[in-house]
Amino acid sequence: MGNLEEGLRWLDQAEADFKTAKDCLDDGNYYACAFFAQQSAEKVLKGFLYSKGYRALITYSVTELLEEASKIEGGFEGFGDYGRELDRHYIGSRYPNFSPRGPAYKYYTEEIARRCLNYAESILKEVKRFLRK
Repeated sequence: MGNLEEGLRWLDQAEADFKTAKDCLDDGNYYACAFFAQQSAEKVLKGFLYSKGYRALITYSVTELLEEASKIEGGFEGFGDYGRELDRHYIGSRYPNFSPRGPAYKYYTEEIARRCLNYAESILKEVKRFLRK
């Protein structure tokens, strides 16, 4: 499998995760929306890096992946805050000890979920500009 094909395979999964995030938002599952938004951004960035010849990316940090992507293509520099926000939800959205308010699902609001979804969508769109060339 070539580099571009591998990148597009990851893009496909990232788009499926983004759809799941949107579905969770619509259903009021805000914690799950935040998690799947993070997953979408992580996977699309990994796809971009794989398409450029990277192998064995051993991180789950959107911030770290954005930093690496910005070394290759311009355009990713403005997404640092998005990465930091999404990274907060990789673990926090799934565990009951994330917030003193109780289980994670009680902490998450529609506002948090929408912000995560918007950030993931921006990252998806940016990567697609490069992967579709």
